[in-house]
Amino acid sequence: MRRKARYIHELPGWPTFQWDREKLAQPLASVRHRQGRLLGHMEALGFQLQQDAVLQTLTEDVVKSSEIEGETLDASQVRSSLARRLGMDVGGLQAADRHVEGVVEMMLDATRHYDEPLTAERLCAWHASLFPTGRSGMRKIRAGAWRDDATGPMQVVSGPIGHERVHFEAPAAARLDQEMEALLDWFNDGGVSTDMDAVLKAGLAHLWFVTIHPFDDGNGRIARAMADLALARSEHSPQRFYSMSAQIRQERAEYYDILGRTQKGTLDVTPWMAWFLACLGRAIDGAQTTLAAVLAKARFWQAFRTVPINERQRAMLNRLLGGFEGKLTTSKWATIAKCSSDTALRDILDLVQHGMLVRNPGGGRSTSYALAEVRSPQSTEP
Repeated sequence: MRRKARYIHELPGWPTFQWDREKLAQPLASVRHRQGRLLGHMEALGFQLQQDAVLQTLTEDVVKSSEIEGETLDASQVRSSLARRLGMDVGGLQAADRHVEGVVEMMLDATRHYDEPLTAERLCAWHASLFPTGRSGMRKIRAGAWRDDATGPMQVVSGPIGHERVHFEAPAAARLDQEMEALLDWFNDGGVSTDMDAVLKAGLAHLWFVTIHPFDDGNGRIARAMADLALARSEHSPQRFYSMSAQIRQERAEYYDILGRTQKGTLDVTPWMAWFLACLGRAIDGAQTTLAAVLAKARFWQAFRTVPINERQRAMLNRLLGGFEGKLTTSKWATIAKCSSDTALRDILDLVQHGMLVRNPGGGRSTSYALAEVRSPQSTEP
């Protein structure tokens, strides 16, 4: 007698998912509208500001996706690795360890090459990048290959040894080739429902992949990279201006709760899809906060777009706008810009006269300067 199915991958009809199109129509339209508004807003910025926004977004995406799994990455290393790979001159680049480089490599491949087919070989390359030593912590794993269940079934558990609580058990390793072939065929539009909106596809792909759980470790991070790839396809753009992973990190408890309930439910995945759309909407809305510094930079340049300045001044102002440690003095300007103190002072006083810099309280040798505050609703780079 066949035992009762505990998980959706054991149900008859798996993986024929269903959802209530009418219930999702309004949330999907809302997300699509906000997605379009954000992209339009960011496209109005100059190229350099767009690059700054992408760098900030991807840095947060990489860091927060790892945090969801309880792993802390050095944000400065992540930013440096991304900047190098994107060909950006941001100053103060740090060497990144090979683990950080691997996570960055996976994320950039997912977003930069969103229009290329997602294959088993590509997924395995992502996994090998995540685990360059072939270990997860102290445990040796099969890096760059599907799990083989040599030590028992793949289970998601919590609690102390001997009193573990099993939250989920994935399909047996013997099913993985067939399961992943079906998923990738569908994802690359070789399967059914090829007319499915790409945003909905991102949500379903995320759920489907983590339910199969094909690797020994790293399944959550790869599922989120897979969703990012689908979202990039939905926008026909490799540029990322919001981070779904950062929003999931904020809602981690709800994320695991809805995921667990869905995996123990039916093939009607409407609740999961509704949650995914709502979370995505909040991620897009939160981009304004995340990109505040970039948008402030855009407002500054818009306000002073007609002011004639030299290249030294432009470079120093961009450095101040990008986050300058300490106070700006004439001597610091001279050192950074590689010019004389007299030239530095002339540059600074010229910017003060045009209202781009203001003199801080105090004087004499301690005289320092700061950026003028700008509050313009419109913003573009000169």
